[in-house]
Amino acid sequence: MKRAVRILLIVVVILGGLFVAADRLAVGFAEDEAAEKLRTSEGLSQTPDVSIKGFPFLTQVAGGTLDDVEIGIEDYDATSGSDKIRIADLNARMKGVEFSGDYSSATADEATGTALISYDELLKQAQGEPVELPLGATGKVVGLSDGGGNKIKVEVEVSKGGAKLPKPVHVMSSVRVENDTIKVNADDIPKKFEVMGVSIPLPEGMVRDVTDFEEKVTGLPGGIKIDEVRPAKDGVEISVKGTNVKLAG
Repeated sequence: MKRAVRILLIVVVILGGLFVAADRLAVGFAEDEAAEKLRTSEGLSQTPDVSIKGFPFLTQVAGGTLDDVEIGIEDYDATSGSDKIRIADLNARMKGVEFSGDYSSATADEATGTALISYDELLKQAQGEPVELPLGATGKVVGLSDGGGNKIKVEVEVSKGGAKLPKPVHVMSSVRVENDTIKVNADDIPKKFEVMGVSIPLPEGMVRDVTDFEEKVTGLPGGIKIDEVRPAKDGVEISVKGTNVKLAG
């Protein structure tokens, strides 16, 4: 009797190990297939990382819904007006992922995630033609960096007659998101600047034409949208979220 029980236990352990091995093989195959389909559907230059969480995977497949899927995209070209804006390190977590019968598409109940827009990338969008200031001077944004205290430091270059001021003007700015649009607005506006010993007044509206800017960011994967933004060391960190997020198809 004891020998029979021992044999039964061994068989159960072996079958359990085989099931786990089969489950892990299946999830690995599914992750590779999902990553390739996402790369194709989103037109990505690199294959993203796809990680299907939860165990066992096979019972989730049988039910037609995956509990938890994580996706990582190293670089993603979102849309900013008529241009592209590079989104770095986009990581999203999908909950309640339901896939079609032929596995050609999948939709998540909800998604949350994080990403980064570098200051250099944001600067490309902020730079434009120099803005006219009083007495024939012009100004334009030439640098963005972390200002500390949850602020962005905006560096403005002022020129007159082709000559630049010895030192650029720096202003601390706040950043927020509103209707898919990242808005950067100066907290304090310099009231004047000195040129060759002459103090030149700066009307606030005129200065804000230089320092303040906004960028509408759309076209993120699956229709997710920017929810929050905050300055960080290397750029603006963004939080994204969405519902009924279409992953492929």
